[in-house]
Amino acid sequence: MTSVRLINVWPTFLLRACSHSSAARRLLLPCAQAAANRHLHSCSDGSFQPHRTFTLSTCTFRSSGDFTDDEYEEEEEDYIDDSEVEELFRQQVATPSLDGQHSIFIVHPDVKWGSRKQHLTTATLMMAEAEGLVNTLDNWRVVDKVILSTKTPEKKRIFGKGNFQSLSEKIRQTAGVTAVFVNVERLSPASERELEEAWGVSVMDRYSVVLHIFRCNARTKEAKLQISLAEIPLLRSRLKNDLANLDQQGGGSRYIGGSGETLLEVQQRLLKEREMKIRAVLVKLKKKRHLLRAQRKHKEFPIVSVLGYTNCGKTTLIKALTGDSVLQPRNQLFATLDVTVHAGRLPSRMAILYVDTIGFLSQLPHQLIDSFSATLEDIKHSDLLIHVRDISHPETINQKVNVLNVLKNLNIPDRLLNSMIEVHNKIDLVDNYQHSEPEALPISALAERGLDPLRRVIEENIVSSTGKHILDLKVNLSSAQLSWLYKEATVQEVKVNPEEGSAVVCVIISAAAYGRYRKLFGSS
Repeated sequence: MTSVRLINVWPTFLLRACSHSSAARRLLLPCAQAAANRHLHSCSDGSFQPHRTFTLSTCTFRSSGDFTDDEYEEEEEDYIDDSEVEELFRQQVATPSLDGQHSIFIVHPDVKWGSRKQHLTTATLMMAEAEGLVNTLDNWRVVDKVILSTKTPEKKRIFGKGNFQSLSEKIRQTAGVTAVFVNVERLSPASERELEEAWGVSVMDRYSVVLHIFRCNARTKEAKLQISLAEIPLLRSRLKNDLANLDQQGGGSRYIGGSGETLLEVQQRLLKEREMKIRAVLVKLKKKRHLLRAQRKHKEFPIVSVLGYTNCGKTTLIKALTGDSVLQPRNQLFATLDVTVHAGRLPSRMAILYVDTIGFLSQLPHQLIDSFSATLEDIKHSDLLIHVRDISHPETINQKVNVLNVLKNLNIPDRLLNSMIEVHNKIDLVDNYQHSEPEALPISALAERGLDPLRRVIEENIVSSTGKHILDLKVNLSSAQLSWLYKEATVQEVKVNPEEGSAVVCVIISAAAYGRYRKLFGSS
């Protein structure tokens, strides 16, 4: 089996070359510094520690409901040790300054015109979402916030001279501020550096905040690896930022110990090697996902992906539809980072699999979405999509637009988009809810209201999309026909004729299963 080896030794010549400069020492990537420490301090006998090799990890799938083990079972194998994933996950953290307790000052630039102006929302609502992101983290709190108009969002300081000066004074005068959250998609390295120098505290954008939330919520191997991959662009930005400061001291462009590489080149190479390691493991994970999908297809279980804006109630809905006690929905953003599969049955007793997916968010860079492409790819291979909307949210229309844009960017097949079921969730939180969109289904997943009509619509769409047939088959009760149909199809009704020793069985059956039935028992 092909393996990817962990770099275990940081060149001692680089340590010597950097030992004179505190800025250079700070630039040593955490993985390199840790490896160097292990090499210099723990290998006192002069021996080298053996390299460890990667194996492949898999994702987590759960089966539940009234399935038996022989009906639905996805075997799970460990292709990479937990310790190896943890080492990759902990080696390099793109935002170490965000760990621990923080008192956050939120700044929302209200763009007045141009391509960056938001048309489907308001500055107040966007500020509320920024607060929601901060409040997701247990150790963070908002100490103050401000919405400030700008006509120059592309400039380093974002705001005009007067507004920037008054903002800086307000931040400095606010007691206890440890970080400033600028509510924009991404800050350039130069902009981040200049703002930190002006305000004297760490500065973050939506990309870094969401990544930190992901890191805090990551539980499975795949989520941790995908987050580590998503952090690479941020690490590169930090690297350029820090090396720009080092160049001002005359140390960033120097060659390291006769190696022919500058400090910047060494750091870039290490980041590239780290990225290649992570991608290699994720490629294998993708193959494992493909095998699991093929396993489900072979067993002919229809697959329904449940998707929507973060915290819209996807997990709560799946729990209500399946009765899966393992699911524990949480009222917070990005509570689900991994794809989990949950088994249930439709009114006809047809077996079905519901896929719980990661929630979407507005103003997220494509790089972050791309890092989770392996997870989101499951959506493409579904038989049906359910788009859950939090109809009680003031930005429900904007959230719908964002979800549809992400699906478009993921190149979801038109057949899935055209047949997608839209669900209006949390109607119990809306006073005098009016059903204004005829094709949408109003429900309350938490109160389990409106679920039976939803189940019926799911069944109709599944029968249509999977090409299953509803047939009346005459069977001989002395043969194995009836037991075979119970195992391989969905039996809806059995009308027994005791005089003939036969029965007419109404079934929902796939074309492939019906072909096998005719081969075994002939036509009915």
